[in-house]
Amino acid sequence: MPSHCMVRSLSFTRFVFNNLLRRRLRTLLSLSGIGMAVGAFVGLVGFSTAFEQQWMRIYSSSGTDIAVIQGTLLDTSLDESAAAKITKLPVVAQASPTIFNLMDLTPTVNALVYGWKADAFESDSLHLLAGRRFQDGRLQVMLGDLLAQDLNKSPGDTLEIQGTPFTVTGIYHGDSTLEADAAVMPLDQLQELTGLQGKASTIDVRLRPVPRGETPNEYLKRAQDEIQAALPGTRAVPAEERASNNQFVKLAHASAWGTSTVALLIGILGIANTMAMSVFERTQEIGILRALGWKRWRVLAHVELEALTLGLGGGLLGIAFGWCGLRLLAALPQTASLVSATLRWPLLAEAIGIAALAGLIAGALPAWRAGQLSPVDALRHD
Repeated sequence: MPSHCMVRSLSFTRFVFNNLLRRRLRTLLSLSGIGMAVGAFVGLVGFSTAFEQQWMRIYSSSGTDIAVIQGTLLDTSLDESAAAKITKLPVVAQASPTIFNLMDLTPTVNALVYGWKADAFESDSLHLLAGRRFQDGRLQVMLGDLLAQDLNKSPGDTLEIQGTPFTVTGIYHGDSTLEADAAVMPLDQLQELTGLQGKASTIDVRLRPVPRGETPNEYLKRAQDEIQAALPGTRAVPAEERASNNQFVKLAHASAWGTSTVALLIGILGIANTMAMSVFERTQEIGILRALGWKRWRVLAHVELEALTLGLGGGLLGIAFGWCGLRLLAALPQTASLVSATLRWPLLAEAIGIAALAGLIAGALPAWRAGQLSPVDALRHD
């Protein structure tokens, strides 16, 4: 009996593959369609995830535990003087007001510009390669090594920003590309340029060591509560949450998922068309199978398994496409510093799961129609 079941199972599986190989061109086109869709998902979501990781490196490298904000990431209504109130709290080691803005540095180059105080603890994470640090109250700027290369600037050169000449005092390397491809200037100078005197985008907070008898999570939660109690109307956001939940990262994720969804819908329609045509062409064959004793569920399962096979095959092909796309982005000078060609297991699992689900969805209607065929009507079909 077990041997008989194994033979039936093997025949059923072979039957599925034989049907797919009957129309090889159509099968190949369906595989390519879902493969391109999954490839877009792998490439775009992989890129947006790498972008999120770059934001996280900014906080982890500087030792920032909490970001105090008022509203959103780009809201600059937070009063700079709030940093002094935060510093007085027992849990806080250092608090640094910051501003950042995307600015045009030349007609062809724009970059993030950070405004820090000269003694801000964030600057400790920057590795000075040439020159020196800037001073508060001076028209001075430090450039990340990637940005300095793009602008062809060295210490002592002048860089005009929004009509104001700044002296380049130093070139640094940052652990995050979002710092290495950026500029840092005195907070008061960026406030002056943007008309935000006395204001800050965020106040970065470094906490004191976790006391005994308290877990890191409990300590972080207590620090959040104390900061928010001291500054009503503000939010004290853990650095990890801040990195993954800001407008730039949300926009990158939304763009990736939006584009991938459209591509997946096209891929699903491709598989659905293939399966619908397959069922139509094999109507008499299905009638013979029903006459030989195949139940409705078996016919339905047969068609769904074909669609699932197409989905999984396209998924594997899409992972290869996505990896090639990430490799290409990692080789381009404009995106090399942002992108990693390494594919993480959670992303691969998502890609395979989405491909399988796409196949099942695409095959649902053709499978249902095949299951509804009666043997007599199917055998009469011409």
